[in-house]
Amino acid sequence: MDIRPLKVSEVNSYIKRVFLGDMILSNLSVEGEISNFKHHYSGHMYFNLKDEKGKIKAVMFKSDNENLKFNLEDGMKIIATGYVSLYEKEGDYQLYIRHIKESGLGNLYKAFEELKKKLESEGMFSQSDKKPIPFMPKKIGVVTSSTGAAIRDIITVIKRRFPPCNILIYPSLVQGSQAPMEICKGLNYLDSREDIDLIIAGRGGGSIEELFAFNDEEVARTIYKLRTPIISAVGHETDFTIADFVADLRAPTPSAAAELSVPDICHLNSELESKYNRLTKLMLNLIEDYRIKIKHLNTNLKFYNPMNQLRDKRQEIDSLFRDLNYIVEKKLMDKKSELLGLKNSLDLLNPLLALDRGYGILIDNQGNLIKSIDDTTIDEEINILLKDGKIRSIIKSIDKGELVVEK
Repeated sequence: MDIRPLKVSEVNSYIKRVFLGDMILSNLSVEGEISNFKHHYSGHMYFNLKDEKGKIKAVMFKSDNENLKFNLEDGMKIIATGYVSLYEKEGDYQLYIRHIKESGLGNLYKAFEELKKKLESEGMFSQSDKKPIPFMPKKIGVVTSSTGAAIRDIITVIKRRFPPCNILIYPSLVQGSQAPMEICKGLNYLDSREDIDLIIAGRGGGSIEELFAFNDEEVARTIYKLRTPIISAVGHETDFTIADFVADLRAPTPSAAAELSVPDICHLNSELESKYNRLTKLMLNLIEDYRIKIKHLNTNLKFYNPMNQLRDKRQEIDSLFRDLNYIVEKKLMDKKSELLGLKNSLDLLNPLLALDRGYGILIDNQGNLIKSIDDTTIDEEINILLKDGKIRSIIKSIDKGELVVEK
């Protein structure tokens, strides 16, 4: 007789009942170190409990963790009390925790803190030693796993943001005992090349023990000695590794490291176009300003042109000449009129004019003018000047009295 096959959900349900019916698994305390801790937005807490040989998934629901007196974090050693059951949907068994008490820090976390204090005291975290990240690197070297999601994210982001940038990948283990040595070899190789402008070293996310290759002292000292700028890109947003403190720049994820390593070419093109338009506008405004200045200078040049000045002076001279000519002519006319008046006055006084009217002038033999009968004597010889000659005569008689002219 054949046994009816069970459905997956039936198997999971059966196993869950077995777990819940077990006296030990239904109520136990487990001591271990927290790793891969996540506090979900719903309020539930998810993490792993581990020791040197194994680990178990654990969950603590919001209703149970609300009364916790301390914050949970990776590396913390705790004693968790609860029960083991099965998450039927996934077929995973996990520890459902009701109570937690501290048991001390885990070994990995202790080693991390000790190395951090040691290197910090040596000044390896000093900001003054950080090298600037180049703005537009021509080639970026990447030390990471060749098969992980980190390298795909880095390549995708860099080629999307800045296609001209070349990428040289140095494949390396990123977890396990051999990982630190390979990471150091990759870093030294990329640093020895003259064509590498920037190095990115990192991996995707993981638990504290999975990320511990980047907490290695030799890796930290190798990073510190690099002459090439380096970005640490270990995929954990909330926690830090030693590599993060020593690197020139820390990125929370490999994708973020790629974002920080190169500029966005679309933004560059947009900014370049904007600056070109501003420059063009400034140049056009400058040219217009100079054109206006040249126009003003041209106007001033015309105004102060010596030829224009000569023409203006010539016109001014012509005007002065006309005024002078007018004044001279007026003076001449005035003098001419004055002379004419004097001439008329002289003509009136000129005795010769009386000769033209039929009068005569009496002159004695000595040439003296005879103005009165008292100046003459009987039988005196006198001269009578007429218009056209002279008459010599002798005075026969002298009659005193008023002059009577017969018509």
